[in-house]
Amino acid sequence: MAPGAEGVTAASGNAETSAQAAGRPHYGGVWLSRYEYHSSGRDRTLTGAHYVVGNVVTGTWVEQTATDGYYAGARYHGAVQLLAEPTGRRMAGKWVGFGKDFDVNTGPWELIFKEGSTAKETVERYSRRPE
Repeated sequence: MAPGAEGVTAASGNAETSAQAAGRPHYGGVWLSRYEYHSSGRDRTLTGAHYVVGNVVTGTWVEQTATDGYYAGARYHGAVQLLAEPTGRRMAGKWVGFGKDFDVNTGPWELIFKEGSTAKETVERYSRRPE
């Protein structure tokens, strides 16, 4: 199983950073997170997506699946490492986590910059599943 969440996920960081002040790219704001994972129970590769807020290059993920969904409330976790493009508008890398059969799974993960504001109104606008 792979990472995921509904709505906006908070990540560490601040939109106003010293990197931004020095004219270097900053990674604050709203990002579209899109990743792939293989479902061994369904024997196919699926795609997940949600919006995230903050500076994300190396981190961890946790997904508590829906109790009425396919994975019946299972909890999965792992790590993610991403490389930021020089434009500061996209990050791409891999996630890693444990599967239900005690195996280690991995897949692609990307973050695509959507908006620089993290104001309450902006976060509320992105508190939905991406189309």
